[in-house]
Amino acid sequence: MSPDLYSENAPERFWRLTGGRAPTRDDWALAISRAAVVLPPEAWREGDQVESILAKTLGEGQFGADHWRLGYARQAYYAVKPMLPRNLTSRMKRWYGAHRTSARQLDWPIESRYVRFQFEIVRHLRDILGCSDDLQFIDFWPRGSTYAFVLTHDIETASGQAFARKVADLDSAFGFRSAFNFVPERYRVDRHLMEELRERGFEIGVHGLKHDGRDFGSHAEFQRRASLTNGHLRDFKAAGFRAPLTHRNPEWMQALDMDYDSSFFDTDPYEPIAGGTMSIWPFLLGRFVELPYTLTQDYTASVVLGETSPRLWLEKTEFIRANHGMALLNTHPDYLRHPRTWSMYSAFLEKMSERADYHHALPRDVARWWRARAQAVEVEDLPEGSLAVIAADGSISRSESANPGGRYAARTADARSSGARTA
Repeated sequence: MSPDLYSENAPERFWRLTGGRAPTRDDWALAISRAAVVLPPEAWREGDQVESILAKTLGEGQFGADHWRLGYARQAYYAVKPMLPRNLTSRMKRWYGAHRTSARQLDWPIESRYVRFQFEIVRHLRDILGCSDDLQFIDFWPRGSTYAFVLTHDIETASGQAFARKVADLDSAFGFRSAFNFVPERYRVDRHLMEELRERGFEIGVHGLKHDGRDFGSHAEFQRRASLTNGHLRDFKAAGFRAPLTHRNPEWMQALDMDYDSSFFDTDPYEPIAGGTMSIWPFLLGRFVELPYTLTQDYTASVVLGETSPRLWLEKTEFIRANHGMALLNTHPDYLRHPRTWSMYSAFLEKMSERADYHHALPRDVARWWRARAQAVEVEDLPEGSLAVIAADGSISRSESANPGGRYAARTADARSSGARTA
């Protein structure tokens, strides 16, 4: 795995410190070295250099060289999965998530060590600089919002597509907008639905090619399918992509012409390739922005684990809020058709609509914001940006008023005017 894919996520790029004495490269390196011990040993035992740590965490290198490879057994399973009873596949997924070594390597549903790592870095940095004052940085989210809230939906079948309009109605009833990801070559895509969703302020994305579990079977097959997928990305006017079954390979996926991807997650033991990036924030992954989903998928919560309330989603959102991350949920119209899952999702949206502390936007706009923040040198370079301070106890508070108007604001105006809620 090339560490260059993650080089733009070094802590000095993540924190965007501004004002006061600028830490040197050696200062950052020493702070990183001291903070690394909070990470899993697999992430730093081969060296505490930042390039290695990012490749082991964001790049999931801690799970071994064969992490991305789909073995024959897994490929065979996904070939026969459509013919298996649903109650059998859910039981298999529950067992699968509980017994694999790679699945147990990270905590779930909350994996806090990468978050602690980032905050420990600035704590050590303050000591290294001999700084008694608060450290000032470009805040994570527009207008000083505490955290981000993003909704996505993967439409897996024609039945799910037929139900998508009702899902959009539910989202909009609570003041939200979301992205709907279509599979181009599994069912006849409803172009009228697609255009209607766009007109209502929703986003359209691509969810693989055929949803048959074969996209990552080999590099040659992936390259062939990537060329076709790129055509659909252009045809759908889509900025984003999510791989079916969250099969993924960060180096291969550089061939996809997308602004952002959402095939990765912070922690999830129940997915075919378990593990996770450990990050509750977006990050730059080579040529695109990665928006990892950070809330348990609906099928896992409702069917595999038997949850009947949004408890898991709300508890994780509290952790994300406390650490200024991104709460990104992926649900499926195919599963939301079932009353228990629908009730759970509705209750979650109702609870979230009562809050006023997050930045809600379409995923494409969150990706654009994160890229713009990464490129900003000063807060004046980032319209709708603001300054924040991190105190000695690790708490973050807003420093100055937001920087209104300008280039970023113009790019996100369509989402706000169509009803997307920014709280």
